[in-house]
Amino acid sequence: MISGQCIHRLEREGPAGTGLARMTLDPKDFQSQLPQQHVHVYFQDAALGLTVGVWTTTSMQETFGPYPGDEFMCILEGRVAMADGDGCETLVHAGQSFCIRNAIPISWKQVGFLRKFYMTYAPPGVPTPELTTAEGGVVVLDAAALEMGMTFDSSTGQAATGDGAPLERTSTAFTNAAGNFRVGLRAATAFQGSMRPSPAHEMRRMLAGELTVTEESGRLHQFVAGDVFFIPQGTVCSWHASAPVRTFYARLAPVVA
Repeated sequence: MISGQCIHRLEREGPAGTGLARMTLDPKDFQSQLPQQHVHVYFQDAALGLTVGVWTTTSMQETFGPYPGDEFMCILEGRVAMADGDGCETLVHAGQSFCIRNAIPISWKQVGFLRKFYMTYAPPGVPTPELTTAEGGVVVLDAAALEMGMTFDSSTGQAATGDGAPLERTSTAFTNAAGNFRVGLRAATAFQGSMRPSPAHEMRRMLAGELTVTEESGRLHQFVAGDVFFIPQGTVCSWHASAPVRTFYARLAPVVA
């Protein structure tokens, strides 16, 4: 199933009147007692292997093994320790964003409740690579560090109208093995974009500034620091910023044959 082409504002409790659904879990996936997990999927393209949503879990530890897909996440509540086979753990706390590389040998481990937004890419039918180490496979995004490595780039920005062309800068923190899933930091000066189809699937977490995104129907979406949203590829919309903006982004581009 492919969800409709519209802009999705991700909400902690899921959409009003819908909420989160209880998940059915397989004991083989855990080395702890079964937790309680709930989810709401905002967007899913099963043929592509892309899923975007909000997810919660109680205390648990997953079975050690290859991580199922490339994933970008924003932790809203709680914290998680990603444990590798050498006994090393990468801690991620509420308020932080991070990504995990497909197939790294690792275990999700936590104490207490956790809530996250996520964008997962796991294309069906693609063999899982055999990786022997998790080194470099968990990347916690650091806005200050990424800011230092930013370069000018307008390849993923909105085509602007008149004299409103944005001065865009970007810094990449993570690229998957196929080269079509990227995560990083993007900043732009004030601009007024033109109405056009989104060239890729993209999830954004607002860090600073304010964005107004307008759908072709005229529906307006305003996003400020702390907001997270997702725009499917092909969604016709325009972007406007009255002042400089900064966002973390996860972008799944079309695969070039």
